[in-house]
Amino acid sequence: METRRIVVLSAGLGVPSSSRLLADQLAASAQRQLGAAGYDVVIDVVELRDLAVDIANNFVTGYAAPKLADVVATVEAADGIIAVSPVFSASYSGLFKSFIDVLDPKSLTGKAVLLGATGGTDRHQMVLDYAMRPLFSYLRTRTTATAVFAGPQDWGSTEQGASPLSDRVDRAAGELTDLLKGAQPQTKPAALESLPFEELLAGMSAGR
Repeated sequence: METRRIVVLSAGLGVPSSSRLLADQLAASAQRQLGAAGYDVVIDVVELRDLAVDIANNFVTGYAAPKLADVVATVEAADGIIAVSPVFSASYSGLFKSFIDVLDPKSLTGKAVLLGATGGTDRHQMVLDYAMRPLFSYLRTRTTATAVFAGPQDWGSTEQGASPLSDRVDRAAGELTDLLKGAQPQTKPAALESLPFEELLAGMSAGR
């Protein structure tokens, strides 16, 4: 049975965070649908607020602390990404963008991505198509057609007891599942092999 690794990036700042709540719903639906399709699923959840200091230090020093380096490696090794940010000033949060800037842009090429956002009013939902989607298009990812925005009214229950978010979450997670089926793009370059000096010298001599 094949395995699909999904990294969940939550840029929420509060505890609990509506961004984390949305991210968890998207991840649970994707895991369920991928499992039904015959895949093992590994979910890694990253709370970006826990990395805020390391991210800031990385910009100053150019060095990623061990915890941040581990997260970056996990993102690079993932097949898919679920990225959820709160909306600040009509865009994604600065913390979210700062983490994306830490990554090697080429490391995201071809990855399947599901986008989500949370905000205090539905007027912010356009951030998905006018800020987040262009960002991930620039990074050459494969984003789902459906992105999910959750406002305050989405956290209640209907008379039937189902979340108003359920349909949108399942549709978006289903699209992520479709992107993760079959062969996946191999975007990480092969590691450079270090040859002994004698072999390097022999190769140079042979090329004369």
